[in-house]
Amino acid sequence: MQNALHIAWLIPLFPLLGFLVNGLGRKYLSKPVIGVIGSGVILASFVMSIWVFMQVKNGNTHIAEYFNFINAAGLKIPFAFQLDQLSSLFLLIITGVGFLIHVYSVSYMHEEKAEHFGRYFSYLNLFVFSMLLLVMGANYVILFIGWEGVGLCSYLLIGYWFKNDEYNKAANKAFIMNRIGDLAFLIAIFWLIAKTGTVSFDVLFSMNGITKLSQADITIITLLLLAGATGKSAQIPLFTWLPDAMAGPTPVSALIHAATMVTAGIYMIARSNILYSLSPFTMHVVAIIGLATALLAATIALKQNDIKKVLAYSTVSQLGFMFLALGTGAYVAAVFHVMTHAFFKALLFLGSGSVIHAMGGEQDIRNMGGLSKKLRITYITFLIGCIAIAGIPPFSGFFSKDAILLSAFEDNKILYGVALFTALLTAFYMFRLLFITFSGKFRGTEEQEHHLHESPPAMTIPLVILALLSIIGGWIGIPEALMNGGDKITEFLSPVIPVATGEAVSHSTEYGLMALSTGLVLAAVLLAWLQFRNYQRREATGLGKVLENKWYVDELYEKVIVNPLRWMGGFLNSIIERRLIDAIVNGVGRAVNYSSRQLRLLQSGQVGSYILLMVLSILLVFVFQFFLRK
Repeated sequence: MQNALHIAWLIPLFPLLGFLVNGLGRKYLSKPVIGVIGSGVILASFVMSIWVFMQVKNGNTHIAEYFNFINAAGLKIPFAFQLDQLSSLFLLIITGVGFLIHVYSVSYMHEEKAEHFGRYFSYLNLFVFSMLLLVMGANYVILFIGWEGVGLCSYLLIGYWFKNDEYNKAANKAFIMNRIGDLAFLIAIFWLIAKTGTVSFDVLFSMNGITKLSQADITIITLLLLAGATGKSAQIPLFTWLPDAMAGPTPVSALIHAATMVTAGIYMIARSNILYSLSPFTMHVVAIIGLATALLAATIALKQNDIKKVLAYSTVSQLGFMFLALGTGAYVAAVFHVMTHAFFKALLFLGSGSVIHAMGGEQDIRNMGGLSKKLRITYITFLIGCIAIAGIPPFSGFFSKDAILLSAFEDNKILYGVALFTALLTAFYMFRLLFITFSGKFRGTEEQEHHLHESPPAMTIPLVILALLSIIGGWIGIPEALMNGGDKITEFLSPVIPVATGEAVSHSTEYGLMALSTGLVLAAVLLAWLQFRNYQRREATGLGKVLENKWYVDELYEKVIVNPLRWMGGFLNSIIERRLIDAIVNGVGRAVNYSSRQLRLLQSGQVGSYILLMVLSILLVFVFQFFLRK
């Protein structure tokens, strides 16, 4: 792996250089040059990631240590990259999908001024750099640096149009909610250092490293890491920032929600699979949180009317499925779904961007309709994305979602039943979105209808590529029941994620589960077609109103958490800060000022007064020495 050692640091370096060049040169470079640099550096990283992947596929893995990042009091934390099966797979997803999003952005953001165009691409490049650092890190500290980097970049990109206060609030919300999880992650790192003296994966996950941790240590550490993951990957209770992240440009939504930031939590838990497998309690918590999030987000998506909000809650729901897989021990299924989700969710977000572009910025699907006639490529690719996310064979989502449902069935039949119901909701709300947007009659204004047109090739070509990947991307994980030796991804990841040795269900049972889920999904699609193919706008009532208002979770957080914190902040500011702390500080200043003015009077300039004071002082010394001192 000597050659990979030489080039591994170049994979994140290229996006970092793109960030510096476009960021510093944004006032001097033209938009075509900025676009070429911004996209070109990601392409270069993608090419090198392929090279590394091929090396790893041949059995060559390596930990490349460059220098000691921290070396104090016996604690050594190297700046090191780990090139193995898990990291190489994520490298391909991040740089491959990231490159397509960059190319798409060149056309989508073409109306921006050159200076802001450069700022946008510099942020995108920094985002990819941070995510690459996260997945390549050979220890929790380097992973955490990338973890914080994507948090910063999400803040910058969500609030890209910073003149809009609502967008700034959404950026702040994402940043603050992520800090809650990040604090828990940081405590977990300190705990590991205190107990084992290391955070390097190869040492920590060895027998010597694990034996230094008690069962209580493992449970607490894994729960803290889970808290960090719930923030980044938008799980209950830290999920409300993700739908608000739609404030950023649509390609940003695709980048955050498809292949990068939100998958960081899944990657971190998959990387820590040895610790999690030793804590059954934490595994149950992960599964329950994941399934509850998947169901809650799916119900909310049923009644959303903003095209990007539907996809945002869909992302939250799909991340819940990934957590369910992690919690049932199906780490490979979770990583597999990360990959397929990157394809079809990036496709769906970029497809929604093509629709918004054609509609002149309109995002309310109730004002659309009949777009399939004008936007043929967008419609066909969007349809493919919907089929994939619904889990209809042989599209990619079927194989990864089937693996998750199977793991839930093997673990707990109740989990399986709820997960299957959630999968049906997924099919229903995605095809509701498709039919309301593309079927029936156009419901927008005449001006919007007049300007309807298909997006330029720079936007449609990435759609076509992602649509192709959404069709064939799942074929690397064909279950053994359908093809002997077809589950290549489990075989590939086996050195990092041990293959489960439990008793598997029979092939006949697996066939029955596949047929059941596929049949019910097709029924859900049919129901959506009957209900929404000729959509007529009407106001939601009853439970529909509750779902439209997202179960009032944001309002609940506002009343229970935000308002009390604001009141407490106001109380501390007005009473404690101003009347106590400021009063003490200002009182000390006034006391010094007053005493100085009084002492100043002793300096009268009269020699007789000075002699009198000297004599009195001598007398006082004598009295103290002879009568008071013992």
